[in-house]
Amino acid sequence: MANLKVALVGNPNTGKSTLFNLLTGLNQKVGNFPGITVDKKTGFCKLSSGVSAEIIDLPGTYSLYPKSKDESIVFQVLADKTNPSHPDIIILVADATNLRRNLLLFSQVADLGIPMLLVLNMADLAKREGISVNVDKLATRLGVQVVTISARKLSGIDTLKKAMAHTTLIATQNTTIDARNYAPAAVDAIKEKLGNVNDYYALQVLHQHETLTFLSPQQQKEIETIEVAHSFDSVKLQGEETVARYRQLSKILNEVVVDLGAEKKFVLTDKIDRILTHRLWGFLIFFFILFFIFNAIFSWSSVPMDLIEGSFAWLGSWGHENLPAGVLTDLLLDGVIAGLGGIVIFIPQIAILFALISILEDTGYMARVTFLMDKIMRRFGLSGKSVVPLIGGIACAVPSIMSARNIENWKDRIITIMVTPLVSCSARLPVYALLISLVVPNENIWGIFNMQGLALMAMYLISILAAILVAWVFKFLIKARERSYFIMELPVYRMPRWKNVLLTMYEKSKTFVFEAGKVIIAISIVLWVMSTYGPAGRYEAIENKYAAIEATSTDSVQLASLERDKSAEKLENSYAGILGKTIEPVIKPLGYDWKIGIALITSFAAREAFVGTMATIYSVESADGEQGELRLRDKIAASKDPETGLPVFTFATAMSLMLFYAFAMQCMSTVAIVYRETKSWKWPVIQLVYMTVMAYVAALIAYQLLS
Repeated sequence: MANLKVALVGNPNTGKSTLFNLLTGLNQKVGNFPGITVDKKTGFCKLSSGVSAEIIDLPGTYSLYPKSKDESIVFQVLADKTNPSHPDIIILVADATNLRRNLLLFSQVADLGIPMLLVLNMADLAKREGISVNVDKLATRLGVQVVTISARKLSGIDTLKKAMAHTTLIATQNTTIDARNYAPAAVDAIKEKLGNVNDYYALQVLHQHETLTFLSPQQQKEIETIEVAHSFDSVKLQGEETVARYRQLSKILNEVVVDLGAEKKFVLTDKIDRILTHRLWGFLIFFFILFFIFNAIFSWSSVPMDLIEGSFAWLGSWGHENLPAGVLTDLLLDGVIAGLGGIVIFIPQIAILFALISILEDTGYMARVTFLMDKIMRRFGLSGKSVVPLIGGIACAVPSIMSARNIENWKDRIITIMVTPLVSCSARLPVYALLISLVVPNENIWGIFNMQGLALMAMYLISILAAILVAWVFKFLIKARERSYFIMELPVYRMPRWKNVLLTMYEKSKTFVFEAGKVIIAISIVLWVMSTYGPAGRYEAIENKYAAIEATSTDSVQLASLERDKSAEKLENSYAGILGKTIEPVIKPLGYDWKIGIALITSFAAREAFVGTMATIYSVESADGEQGELRLRDKIAASKDPETGLPVFTFATAMSLMLFYAFAMQCMSTVAIVYRETKSWKWPVIQLVYMTVMAYVAALIAYQLLS
């Protein structure tokens, strides 16, 4: 059992989650706050001999006045002493490079009268930017302990633990404003109803009582009566309080903070913003950056991908030559290794994608993209904050849909959730990369524009355009009276933290391989069994047929291809082949054969399973490792339609397939997270239906026009 319960509170992007991970290490778990689909991260930390703490990481918020479901949790936990997460001590994490903004939240939380520690994070960045903070003077003026740390550099953590262990449980904070200046009669009435609460607590209850679940229905009615009786104007009083707090904070920070680089820093930021957020040049630069990213994905990854692909091809060939023949060898080589190799090959492209996105976020450019796109997004039923989930969708739809919680307006939030899966995620990248490499020449236009990079960028732009157009349709279908607004802080430009970029590359690549790998291996094993075995009568007939041909035929060409033909016919009559043949009439108009049909089914578990499925199918089709030395791309490129004799993967088929994957629902995880976030099966069902219809129609039109 922990001796103390400690809550981490702070603005978004102050390093609060990084500090939580440092304090708790592996001793943490993620759950939900009771009755609310908001993540609750808790962990345990040993502070000193005999003293330990349970750490609760509360959602980031700029103020105690909530603008989203996540933010409403903060006051709920701090105000309700019966809440299991109610803390003994609060650690307020502030960005040392922007104290004035961060201390607004501090002053509100301090006025609740809960014991606190103020942690100034990013001390190394503040020093580099010429910001000097007189910690002792700040602590005296605020009436709390102040500790400076750098969570990323691991400095100051031991000092913080000692301060936590010795923090008194008596509230000693100096108040920053007098809450009785705002509706004193209403505040007195609330204190009389609720009993032992201070003035600011009573004021907050007046502002937020509609969302406070710990108040009884009777208390809610009584508070409503007090509001009406005293003409309590919540919006007006919030504004007056915020202005008063900033005025008081300016006095507190006078002579405490010296920013020698402020003028230079913001002048440079403003100069860069005049270009990057320009109504014309801003968009052109953004599209150029997108092109650079997608061009780099193909150009920079070609050498490591060839090495990985060649290694797996050699491993398969070596295994068939040296391992004892049998079911286990075939399962290992043609099932597990072939399927896994179809995923591992794309690690270089995934790493490059996430590295470049990390650089854009670290430098502060991604925030500018959000600001730049706000006006456009509003015309299509979204807000500027929708850009964050949409851009995040390039990585993965699941966390991006969860990030839509920060969108205050219900309609904007629902529309964002409904269209985010349309944005091409990293799981689709292996599908695009494989198909583009088959039908688009690896050549440069004008010496610098790689054609495969252009094709990949086109697929991402198509998906983003589709998301925006579908959002426009939902704008008219979904009705709501709420008005939305867009407020966002634009950080100053900084050099990217290269260690962070490398860590992101490693973590995302590892997650991609392990998360996708588990699915791929499971699917590959099941698929190998389904592709290797079939109804006994059919397999016996095939064996007899080819035994007779071998005994009677004198055609050397026919005899040379006998094993390959037998393997192909067995695959077609296997359980997987029967499944593929069953759905083939439905997908034939799209240009797909039964093998592609199997991949469409398996890839609903995870989009990247398409490549692993194709690798397993074509490995099983090869006779006794006959094509073991060939790469997957070579096997697929060599596949022929048995009816026409033409290649299966033509330009028309590849484009049809890419469009199908661009618009179809991503995976089962996406369906599950949409249900979790909306608390209804209505929205994921609508999403699944409209995206499937959209994918089928787009693929059908593309194939019929191009073939």
